[in-house]
Amino acid sequence: MLLIGLMSGTSADGIDAALVEIEERNARIDWKLRAFICVPWQLELRAAILDGCRSDAPVSFVSRLNYRLGEEFARAAEAVADAGAVSLNGVDAIASHGQTIWHQPNPVVIAGIPTAATLQIGEPSVIAARTGCLVVADFRCADMALGGQGAPLVPFADYHLFSSPNTTRAVQNLGGIANVTLLRAGGAPSDILAFDTGPGNMLIDALTARYTMGRLAFDRDSQMAMRGHVNSVLLADCLAHPYFSSPPPKSTGREMFGGEYAEWFAHRSASTGLTAEDAVATATALTAESVANAYRTWLLPRGPIDEVILGGGGTHNRGLVQMLTESLAPARLSTHADFGVPDDAKEALAFALLGYSTLRGKPSNVPSATGASGPAVLGKVVLPPSGDVRSVCAYMNPGRTVAR
Repeated sequence: MLLIGLMSGTSADGIDAALVEIEERNARIDWKLRAFICVPWQLELRAAILDGCRSDAPVSFVSRLNYRLGEEFARAAEAVADAGAVSLNGVDAIASHGQTIWHQPNPVVIAGIPTAATLQIGEPSVIAARTGCLVVADFRCADMALGGQGAPLVPFADYHLFSSPNTTRAVQNLGGIANVTLLRAGGAPSDILAFDTGPGNMLIDALTARYTMGRLAFDRDSQMAMRGHVNSVLLADCLAHPYFSSPPPKSTGREMFGGEYAEWFAHRSASTGLTAEDAVATATALTAESVANAYRTWLLPRGPIDEVILGGGGTHNRGLVQMLTESLAPARLSTHADFGVPDDAKEALAFALLGYSTLRGKPSNVPSATGASGPAVLGKVVLPPSGDVRSVCAYMNPGRTVAR
């Protein structure tokens, strides 16, 4: 099967699009990345996405934004197909994670019933209509319906991409939010432990944009952080946040470490007399130390880790990688690219693999990571306007004739 994986992370810096050829042999998923692109969000749209993540965002605005982003995800799908020199007619399906604007995995009582919630926008019906392709979307919901966190979703892909019979690996994503997948040597999917460790690039990016008046969207080459000094008092206050001491399964997002948290951090930095460079250095240390603490508390008690595989935008942050190298020793550090996966492409690739599993009618959540009560086939399948439901049945029942 030939699939396109689409996603935009919590950093909301652009749409990652991967064109992936997938074949399954004896329960082993083989893949080939045919093309990968990142389409940056227009500044106006990125600002709208961040506004949509606010808890007081009007439902009318979120509804319109949902359809507007669907147009952009469709364009990204067309662009990556062009990059791979294939027609959209030759693409079996598009798997779109969309853009998360609200993720509340811990239930809140509504009308007497504890209710968890998540919302990813980028209307899949628009993607299907514009591309003429089958679309799989809304991957978190089925896991949450079974009591899971709905996140992280990438452990399924991490297992197929990076597991080893002889080496214990931690796959550390450094996106807007940082998350880790522990793959024990020779372990089965049921042995996986995975969770969000806390902020990744999100706080660093927000502070960099604030202090440069929007001139910079991120701390390129860690230039600001490396000119500053880490404030140990502020760092300790940050690490006292209850999220870091909460046991897995757990997941988080902008609701906890987004705009309001950045405002608090900036205010504390100013009242402490920190320079902009000091504040960014301390935020970088927060990401590194929260990752390291998560390993010490939840991963290393299960045994030593041989290798840490870094991926995501944070791999380009020299200061952050240097801090992690020191704090995670003696584990050796490598990157996704060392395994043939471009550092920025893994999550788009992961959603292509998740979409493939959905169309084969196979579960792809990892209950040991999300806390779900059982396995679930993830995602909702959306047909293009001219689509035939028999085409979906044919994917799920390969080799069988499907009657009208």
